[in-house]
Amino acid sequence: MTTRSLAFALTLVLAAGAAQAADTAPVKAADGWLRVLPGSLPAGGYVTFENTSDRALSIVSAQSGDYADAMIHRSSTEGGMGRMEMVDSVPLPPKAKVAFTPGGYHVMLMRPKHPVKAGDTVTVTFTLSDGDTLPVKLLARPANANGPKD
Repeated sequence: MTTRSLAFALTLVLAAGAAQAADTAPVKAADGWLRVLPGSLPAGGYVTFENTSDRALSIVSAQSGDYADAMIHRSSTEGGMGRMEMVDSVPLPPKAKVAFTPGGYHVMLMRPKHPVKAGDTVTVTFTLSDGDTLPVKLLARPANANGPKD
C-alpha cells in the first residue's frame, strides 16, 4: 500500500469514527437560531436540546468565537413584570427535551466581535455538566423573528 493510499484509508477511518461519535453523543441540538438586534446590542440564541441518555445532565456554560461574552439566561414574568436573570445551569433530564425559547431559557450573546447579520451562521459551544462540549450552529434571524423559520 502506498503512503497516499494509507493516508486516505486512515482519513476514512477517522471520519467514520467522528461521525459515529457525533451520532452517539448523549445530547443533541436542533433548530438553533439567533435573534440579531441592531448595532452592538446583545443577541438572544435559541435551540432545542435532547438528552438521549439515561442520566441527568446540565448545561453549565456557553461560549462563542463570534461574541466576547455568552451567558445563559432565563426570562420570566412575575406579577405582570418581565424579568431576566442569569442562571448557573439548565437541567437536561434523561430522555427529555429542553427548549431555549423567547420568554424562557436562552443564551445571551454580548459584544459581537464582527457584524452579524440575518442569514449568517454563528457557532455557540455549550459545556455540559459531565465536561463534554456541544458546538451548535445558530442561524442569525432579524430582530422581529419568532423562530428559526418564520
